[in-house]
Amino acid sequence: METPHSDTSGGAAGLEPRVHFRVTRFIMEAGVKLAMRSIPIATACTIYHKFFREISLDAYDPYLVAMSSIYLAGKVEEQHLRIRDIINVSNSYFHPGSEPLELDSRFWELRDSVVQCELLVLRALRFQVSFQHPHKYLLHYLMALKHWLNRYSWQRTPVTIVAWALLRDSYHGGLCLRFQPQHLAVAVLYLALQVYGVEVPAEEEAEKQWWQVFSEDLTKPIIDSIVSDLIQIYAMDTEIPKPLA
Repeated sequence: METPHSDTSGGAAGLEPRVHFRVTRFIMEAGVKLAMRSIPIATACTIYHKFFREISLDAYDPYLVAMSSIYLAGKVEEQHLRIRDIINVSNSYFHPGSEPLELDSRFWELRDSVVQCELLVLRALRFQVSFQHPHKYLLHYLMALKHWLNRYSWQRTPVTIVAWALLRDSYHGGLCLRFQPQHLAVAVLYLALQVYGVEVPAEEEAEKQWWQVFSEDLTKPIIDSIVSDLIQIYAMDTEIPKPLA
């Protein structure tokens, strides 16, 4: 199965974020087609990013690492996936309209590559492939914020939808490795509120900012750094051509 790896080689550090953006988008779209839940998809992206934090991008085909990350994430998060399904979904992603691969020597070679790459990833990450994600924190913060805001402000703006979308998109970059999950959850909520100009009641009179109530060790510079990284991710989205449907 041919992948766009030929476009990712070259080792230019400036191109690496774009490569990782492209490959994690593949992980997310493949995950949806495989009916993966949001946490296993997030784990697959985190495994992928963590691997290439340890290993040079030129060393291995990032799409093969991505396929193995999906397979491994399914095991870690107890949503077991068949390698055959991962291969067929990946093949249809790279070759839209193509038929599922026959169970021939080509298929078995690819299957062995995914399995061997999974073992490589496990060794490179020293078998530390269980992660704490921001999702549970964001859910808790949204529920708390809903009670703080008046009903009209909450219902007229899609803060919840936007916050979850921002969190999902953060996995296109390595934010999941650089920031604490609580801080990520607060930052995406902060940005969602800013986008729609929603103010938290009595914030000016309060002793603490609303986000400090959720995470005492969080600072405004950390929030600004996360927001800046998110904006850079969306800037890349406008620069990178979408794959053909």
